[in-house]
Amino acid sequence: MRSILAAGLTALMLAALPGAAAVTVKKSEYAKLPDGAVTMFTVTNAKGMEAKIITWGGVLVSLKTPDRKGTLADVVHGHDSLGDYRADTGTYFGALVGRYANRIGGAKFQLDGKTYKLPVNDGANGLHGGTLGFDKRNWSGREVPGGVELSYTSKDGEEGYPGTLKTIVTYTLTEENALRIHYTATTDKATVVNMTNHTYWNLRGEGDILNHLVTINADKYTPVDTGLIPTGELKDVTGTPFDFRKPMAPGARIKQADEQLKRGNGYDHNWVLNRTGKGLELAGRVEETTTGRVLEVFTDQPGVQFYTGNFLNGSVKGKGGKPMNQRTALCLETQHYPDSPNKPTFPTTTLKPGEKYDTTTEFRFSVK
Repeated sequence: MRSILAAGLTALMLAALPGAAAVTVKKSEYAKLPDGAVTMFTVTNAKGMEAKIITWGGVLVSLKTPDRKGTLADVVHGHDSLGDYRADTGTYFGALVGRYANRIGGAKFQLDGKTYKLPVNDGANGLHGGTLGFDKRNWSGREVPGGVELSYTSKDGEEGYPGTLKTIVTYTLTEENALRIHYTATTDKATVVNMTNHTYWNLRGEGDILNHLVTINADKYTPVDTGLIPTGELKDVTGTPFDFRKPMAPGARIKQADEQLKRGNGYDHNWVLNRTGKGLELAGRVEETTTGRVLEVFTDQPGVQFYTGNFLNGSVKGKGGKPMNQRTALCLETQHYPDSPNKPTFPTTTLKPGEKYDTTTEFRFSVK
């Protein structure tokens, strides 16, 4: 009898804790594969904010968050079916990207005196981990408090990368309307690692993002060559279209006669974040004035890739069969700098045996 009473008392005490048991996680089958199933986890907090994550590619397939009137809307681009995600080889909608996010020049790098060649899938370069990167793998998933834990082991030599990399990514939803993504990885051989989430955001839920007000906490960015590979320079944003230190709509300057904007067909560059320590710090902020929705991105990473959907051209169909047109969404991909393995002056992305890759990014939502 005492044990039953004690168990009941413990449950009541846990329920009384702030946020306890307020975030629910539901597991369902999203689709079938020849070698198994793709699982979807629906994570909802007490305020009604809802995130849906599938094990295929670790994709954030939807995120519903309220506007100033309390009306929920899905603010991420994506597809309606697994078949569409599998067939889509160019957008990376909502996916976990790795083993190395962004571009590696010439699709090769040297590590410990050895040259590693990668799949060429972006001009002459390697992009987002290769042709079968983390976005094209079915991760193992399990429910954890407030979210889902995804795990995937990338074998030595997969997509050209050295070392067997054991990776765990956890998505959790907080009662403060924040989606937290925690990445960890270990390796048995020296390798390079740079992971991110490639969600496309539209805080209005539809239309373009040219009037979203964007702030990026960075005094410098990394200019690129004609192949969109960083030149190695850290350039001051002052007096350039890349100065987002104060809120600015991307549409205000995206068509300026600037050589860097021409090369990226708009904004598709890495910003060097202003950092004061090792913990989570503000990387960027996005405000959509008609709905009042605000997104703040906090990270412990040194850079963020701001991308304005320049290469969306209507050929890819999104949710409801709607064509995804140019600049209908934006990305803020927290990361190390592109091509870091070939740029000794950039922060290192090398991971060695005995070390742990451990990084966190939070997407915090509010209304104004």
